[in-house]
Amino acid sequence: MRRPRKQAGYSLMEALVALFILAIATVGLTRATQAHVDGVRGLEQRVVAQWVAENRLVELNLEGPVQTPDVSVVRMMERDWDVRVQRRNTDDPDLVAVEVAVAPAGGQETVRLSGFVDRGATA
Repeated sequence: MRRPRKQAGYSLMEALVALFILAIATVGLTRATQAHVDGVRGLEQRVVAQWVAENRLVELNLEGPVQTPDVSVVRMMERDWDVRVQRRNTDDPDLVAVEVAVAPAGGQETVRLSGFVDRGATA
C-alpha cells in the first residue's frame, strides 16, 4: 500500500490571510507617506514665508519705514504671498518697531517676524 504524498504549498485560507495582512500594511504605509508629504509641504510653505518676511524687513531698513506699503502682495517661488506690516513707535525716536506678517495669498497667516527699523533710513 502506498501512502499519499503530502502536498506542498499554501492552502487557500493561508493565501487569503497573507493577502489581507499585506492589504492592511499597504494602507498604513500609504497613510504614513501622505502624512510625511503633507509635513514637508507645510515646512516648505513656512520656510518660504519666512524668507518673504525677512526680505520685507530688509526692504524696510533700506527704503525707510514710511516709504513701504502696509499691505502688499509679493511673488516668490511661483506663489503669491500677502504681506502686512504694522509699525509702532518706540521710546527711541530714531527707531520704529515693525511686525511683518506673511500668509499665502488668501490664506491664514504663516509667519510673523518682529524687528526694528531706523526711522531715518533711506535708499
